[in-house]
Parts: sequence; structure tokens; C-alpha cells
Amino acid sequence: MNLVGDGLRDLLDPKLARRRRQPLRLMLARQPAKAAMKIDYVSDIACPWCAVGLHSLERALERIDGAFPVELGFQPFELNPDMAPEGADLVQYLGRRYGLAEPQVRANQAALRERGAAVGFAFGERGRVWNTFDAHRLLWWAGHELDADAQRRLKLALLAAYHGDGRNPGARDVLLDIVGRLDLDTGRAAAILDGDEFAAEVRAAEQQWREAGIHSVPSVVVDGRHLIQGAQTPQVYEQALRQLAARSQGT
Repeated sequence: MNLVGDGLRDLLDPKLARRRRQPLRLMLARQPAKAAMKIDYVSDIACPWCAVGLHSLERALERIDGAFPVELGFQPFELNPDMAPEGADLVQYLGRRYGLAEPQVRANQAALRERGAAVGFAFGERGRVWNTFDAHRLLWWAGHELDADAQRRLKLALLAAYHGDGRNPGARDVLLDIVGRLDLDTGRAAAILDGDEFAAEVRAAEQQWREAGIHSVPSVVVDGRHLIQGAQTPQVYEQALRQLAARSQGT
């Protein structure tokens, strides 16, 4: 599978882009030369394959082991932007949205558990689907007011809370508990949750990624120009990133 090639034509070929009528402002912006490869991980906390993909990407970065510098950041995407605060029953929701019967849902969950275990992520029981907008606002705060490590730790903790422990990633008490366990500023997080801070920024970022052609997650965008779509294996991520690094260095 040549992800860094044919798999990118959809976003990088202007003729194809015009055919799809997708604006290309984001993906085709020329990037200045810089030391580190910039990776944007576009995803939703509600997405189980995003948990698999992130842990798979981390295993790939461990294998790369500093062969070239990488900056990893997290970008918002909502699978269920209109989800009510009380959430929805998982099986019923998947049945309505994707036409899946309960046996299919259980089979998919078994496949997810197997894929997750292979990259170090343990899925637990999840009975409901929740709204994740406030979680994305906190991730924006962590990434823009704190640092990349804080954002990464918060992202991993949110995925584990929902997909591992079945907790509601949209509930104020759950979010503040996670922030506190990470030794981040719970007072600042509470102020954000009690207002509308970073709501406009998250909405604008989500719209920007949609206009760039991102309609499913996880999506790994490298240096604003190259797309690796879906929850790939560590081997595929590693191969793609090494290929892009070599290309940028002219080797």
C-alpha cells in the first residue's frame, strides 16, 4: 500500500480537487523549511479507531527513535457534533447511523480489542456515545497555552477514560478529574468549561480540516501537505514517515 503517493492524490492533485470542489488552501500551503516534521493527528475522542491509530503511531515513532525530529499535535474533529449532553446508547446509535445490528457491533468491538492490544491499548466496555466538544476545547487549551507534552498526555487520558473505562468525556466532573490526575491546572480548566473559551477556535479548526478534505478519522497530516488515512499499523506509519523524511531531505 503506497500511502505516500497514490493515497494522497485526492488532496494534492488540483484537477481532482476541483472535481471534488474541495478548497485546497490548507493542504497546499507551501511550508517553510524547518527542522522538525510536523504531524497533525486529526481525530475525535469518541472514535475507537482513533485510539488504535494514535497508539500505533506512537509505536512507529518509538521505532524511528529520533532518526529525524517530529512535532506531534492534535487537531479537533467531531463524529457526533449534534450529540445531546445525555448521549445515546451505543448499539442503538450505531444501528441508526451505520445500519449495524448488535452482532455486527460486537464483532467490530472484538476486532478493535485485538488491534488495540497489539499496540498497547486496552478497550473496556462502552455503553454510550457522548458529545466531545468540551474535551476538544481542553485539548486546544493544552496545546496552545501549555505545551505539546501536556496536550499529548491529555489526549491519551481522554481516550483511555472513554474507550478503556467507559467514562463520559463530555462531563465536567470527568474532565476536571482527568486534568487533576495529570497535574494540570484544574482552576483554569474549570474556567474554560464554565464559559465558551476556545469554542470559536475549535469550530474554526474543524471547518478548516473539513474544507481541506478530511471527512473521516483518524487522519495523519504531515507538514500540512501529506495525508495518511485511517488507523494503520506501526509498520505502515513508520514506512510512510521515513519515506516522507527522506523525500524532504532529498535522499
